[in-house]
Amino acid sequence: MAEKTYYTDEELAEFREIILSKLSVAKEEYQEILNTLSHKNGNGIEDTMPTYKILEEGSATQTREELMNAAERLKKFINGLQAALVRIEKKTYGICRVTGKLIPKERLRAVPHATLSIEAKLARDK
Repeated sequence: MAEKTYYTDEELAEFREIILSKLSVAKEEYQEILNTLSHKNGNGIEDTMPTYKILEEGSATQTREELMNAAERLKKFINGLQAALVRIEKKTYGICRVTGKLIPKERLRAVPHATLSIEAKLARDK
């Protein structure tokens, strides 16, 4: 029997649901981070805090940097998920961009925006 080279419409529909669910959560988390960074969720007392507490300012700066890094990672994740939806529409979803073989369903369920099979990823990381 020939090796399967693409996922069926039913399988793609399953992956679409997984991706849409993850995309919704990621967008909410991204927006929460942006709101925190822009102080939309704050109580408005930041301007009245004494500025002479250097350690507290350093901590606030570190927290802000961590939030910015988290926002950047989430944005990359969101872009990956959106690209995966495009691949589903083009019916190229789940095909490893290096080997041309199908990425196993288990991997796609865990990492729905994956474009490399484990085999290709391990070879690339060597």
